[in-house]
Amino acid sequence: MEAQLVERNGIPFKTVPAAGVHGVSLRTLPRNLWQLGRGVFASGRILKEFKPDVLFFTGGYVAVPMALAGRKVPSLLFVPDIEPGLALNTLARFARRIAVSAEDSTRYFNRPERVVLTGYPTRTGLANWTRSQARKSLNLSNDPVLLILGGSKGARSINNAVLAALPELLELAQVIHVSGELDWPVVEAKSRELTPSRAARYHAYPYLHEEMGSALASADLALSRAGASTLGEYPLFGLPAVLVPYPYAWRYQKVNADFLVRHGAAEMLEDASLSDRLLPTVKALLGDPQKLAEMRTAMTRLSRPQAAAEIGNLLIGLSQPSAGALREERR
Repeated sequence: MEAQLVERNGIPFKTVPAAGVHGVSLRTLPRNLWQLGRGVFASGRILKEFKPDVLFFTGGYVAVPMALAGRKVPSLLFVPDIEPGLALNTLARFARRIAVSAEDSTRYFNRPERVVLTGYPTRTGLANWTRSQARKSLNLSNDPVLLILGGSKGARSINNAVLAALPELLELAQVIHVSGELDWPVVEAKSRELTPSRAARYHAYPYLHEEMGSALASADLALSRAGASTLGEYPLFGLPAVLVPYPYAWRYQKVNADFLVRHGAAEMLEDASLSDRLLPTVKALLGDPQKLAEMRTAMTRLSRPQAAAEIGNLLIGLSQPSAGALREERR
């Protein structure tokens, strides 16, 4: 998916062979180590051709070969989730500076002087919508709007729970359902079964690109996983959320969800209880405007809309060592 998004914006894209070494079987480990070695070699070729002044890493084992090959090049590591995973901890050893989405991340690094709180970067123009403009663009009325996000590939348990409760949900609110590509055929078929009055309140999409800003601006409440983007996009829009951490990435998504819950900006449901708890939780929140307003205020307080610019400035500073050193001396 990343390749498609990068190429969609006209940016050259190259792949690097890589494989994880944490949690794999002894049978798989030698092959993955060989793949990692191939990745270091490929990264070296890319570095020789591109001659970068600075490297920017956002995590994942695919970045490790480049970090090893480019260890002499100044680098910035961005930590999207609050708790860094194994690959991010490995990359942190090579990084000159570390940018984090939330201050809670600082405690995971043994040299906090390298850590800078920037917030989670969001796309330029994402928030350039008024609520009235956004709702008009999506053919929505003034009734409450529930935004359901299944992620780029989809969140099957969320999609299944939503489809099972869809008639009742549509009595409570208009629904924007971004299902992901994998479950889209099922979602599309379900939408054709709705009565005309309910179908008019159900707005389903496999994925949204430029229109995502209008969906976020239109919503009164979101239901989604607790991936890193929830730390940036929901605060940017002051959007209260019901978060369902992905059970197979439970630790990292749960830490993200706990952070937003602790600040009064979200509520959390376990994936295993989603079918039973989805409808009553949504009903209780949409039926309590004061609670939603308090969550909206709490979510807005967490917003750092200049995160992308701050990260860009850090990269520029690292690419100009003398200027960067001067700034450090002034501190």
